[in-house]
Amino acid sequence: MKKVKESDELRPEYRKEDLGKGVRGKYFESYQKGSNLILLNPEVAKVFPTEAAVNEALISLINVAKKSTGLTTHSTGRAKKLHTG
Repeated sequence: MKKVKESDELRPEYRKEDLGKGVRGKYFESYQKGSNLILLNPEVAKVFPTEAAVNEALISLINVAKKSTGLTTHSTGRAKKLHTG
């Protein structure tokens, strides 16, 4: 049997045997936990190299946004009408 050269190119056809054994539900548990995977731009990843750094920055941004808009957790987000009596 000849060895097939490894290549980065796609084959014109794939057989099921070439793909290996599939595992049913391999990612089901992490999906149920609500894991969100995102891809950061390289320039963002340089500034925030860890998951903790990204989360800390985003939580800080959320807190600043809440303070600057004056919304509270019980607020509806609607501005109150001024009484011009």
